[in-house]
Amino acid sequence: MHELPITRDILNIALNEAKAAQAAKINTIYLVVGELSGVSSECVLFYFDFLKKGDVAEEATLDVRHVPAEFKCRDCQTVFSLQDSYWICPNCQGLNVEILSGKECFIESLEVE
Repeated sequence: MHELPITRDILNIALNEAKAAQAAKINTIYLVVGELSGVSSECVLFYFDFLKKGDVAEEATLDVRHVPAEFKCRDCQTVFSLQDSYWICPNCQGLNVEILSGKECFIESLEVE
């Protein structure tokens, strides 16, 4: 359910940027969503279709780029992805890991007219 306010914020940011650019229409919002962000892109897409009605984003689409989770072991410096949802270094079996990517949730760009 937290996707509703997130989607509202995405739309508000896009509308403000379109207004600042004096755009008459938003065609596409390019969104980046990380695997660890806790944001369901399917829910965002659902809410977006509902919220965009009646403004310059009415015909807009959301283009979502998913970013996989990536980690770095602080002990042996190995960079790795999730394996079966375990945050364990596959090289040294260490648990001292740093998140390199996967927590993202932001608008990368807009396509406007």
